[in-house]
Amino acid sequence: MPKMKPHRSAKKNIKVTSSGKLMRLRAGRKSGAAFASAPTTGSRKKHNRLQGEVEVAKADRKRMKSLLGR
Repeated sequence: MPKMKPHRSAKKNIKVTSSGKLMRLRAGRKSGAAFASAPTTGSRKKHNRLQGEVEVAKADRKRMKSLLGR
């Protein structure tokens, strides 16, 4: 029987807290053009608003746990 292995991208993007919650980064923050002057790319204000981690939505928890092999 082969080993259960976690999905590599899920392992890099989702953190499991000590209480078992699944945390993820907010979307729209990783772009290199985060501070470009065009109105569609964003600003420092938007970048700061999206900082921090949030809990994975209840609808996605079961799928994320299976990707992580839990």
